[in-house]
Amino acid sequence: MSEGPVTKGRRFFRLATMTAQVAGSYATTRLKSIFQSEEAAEVDRKAAHERNGSRIARTLGELKGAVMKVGQMASIASDILPRELAEALRGLQREAPPVDYEVIAGQIERELGAPPEALFRSFDRTPFASASIGQVHRAVSDDGREVVVKVQYPGVDTAVSSDLSQLKLVLKASGLIKVRKQALDEVFREVKARLHEELDYCNEADNVRRFREFHRQHPFVCIPEVVGERSAQRVLTLTYEPGDHISELDARGYSQATRDLLGQHLFQMLVSQLFEFRNLHADPNPGNLAFRPDGTIVLYDFGCVKQIPDAIIDAYGATIRCGLEEDYVGVEAGLRALGVLNPDGPRVEPLYYKAWRDIFALPFLGDQTFDFAASTIHDDVIKQVPGALKRMESFQPPSELVFIDRAIAGHYGNLRKVGARGRFLAMLRPYLYAQPA
Repeated sequence: MSEGPVTKGRRFFRLATMTAQVAGSYATTRLKSIFQSEEAAEVDRKAAHERNGSRIARTLGELKGAVMKVGQMASIASDILPRELAEALRGLQREAPPVDYEVIAGQIERELGAPPEALFRSFDRTPFASASIGQVHRAVSDDGREVVVKVQYPGVDTAVSSDLSQLKLVLKASGLIKVRKQALDEVFREVKARLHEELDYCNEADNVRRFREFHRQHPFVCIPEVVGERSAQRVLTLTYEPGDHISELDARGYSQATRDLLGQHLFQMLVSQLFEFRNLHADPNPGNLAFRPDGTIVLYDFGCVKQIPDAIIDAYGATIRCGLEEDYVGVEAGLRALGVLNPDGPRVEPLYYKAWRDIFALPFLGDQTFDFAASTIHDDVIKQVPGALKRMESFQPPSELVFIDRAIAGHYGNLRKVGARGRFLAMLRPYLYAQPA
């Protein structure tokens, strides 16, 4: 068990040390490649990615906070990062080591004015879950309700800006991401804004209330209720809503019919948030979901919510629609509106998009049943990366899509783990061909 968060000075030193080590490692690898055959240079590059991925993951996991959160996000970015590096970062998706109970009790007393024992009928000293910026404890409220208490680690909020600056320096120094400085700065501004929101538990409480209201139309979505009198900026108390973790479905005997129903509900929840609510639960970590045998999805952790501008949603829907219709001129226009195309980069031939369309459209071709358990979309994407790297100067990471793509890629993984089958075009089509209001 960890004693507590690392101090600001030590955080800076450890991040700076990591930056220097990663940059030095890649510089050495690039220098060696001048004197190597292409095959030997590729072996060394992969070894460097694995070595530096482990180094980054170890440092971010120990520091927790913003850098660990960004590392978790990067772990699903196999379309941006080398596969070996993304694989190393995936370890950050597992629960972080918890901090000592005294640290948590002290934070609760600072935020709510009294220790846990005085505020709750009972409070479990052993954490129920631990993550990058805080941990969760089970408790029983004064009125007898089972609740969970989410407590932010002390000092995490003060380190966000410096953490992200150091992480951006790592990416620039390593040469891993070759995009325009302006585009990278915009992505980091977007990440910083969401992280600051995530660190404000009053903001998260408001998000929980808004999503509960929106999903009243979806009885298959269960969202906990805020216990306002036991919540503050760094402490959030919610009613306990049980469910089975995605890794327990086999042991619990979930049938294929139930898995298909869960997949349908998961997909419906995602597209309704995206196209109808235009507010997206943007942290698709499997730990933020639970499932019930009646097809109910329990949704947790509303710290990271992306409010999506109408223009982005309209362009996003139009791009998908044009892709399904194989209108590649329309696809290019949509990508331009979304900020995916580098305005100063070489033009991409429209037919280049067909290879990507044929991969991403697989769940929506005709009215056929698609089996996510057997899906190879993730492998097919990896095969396209070499061609994408050759056209790197034509594209840029659009800041408005960072959290949309995170949610979609994450839920693709969740649908695979659930083993869902279904006809998903029928659920998507009404949003793509909706009549203007």
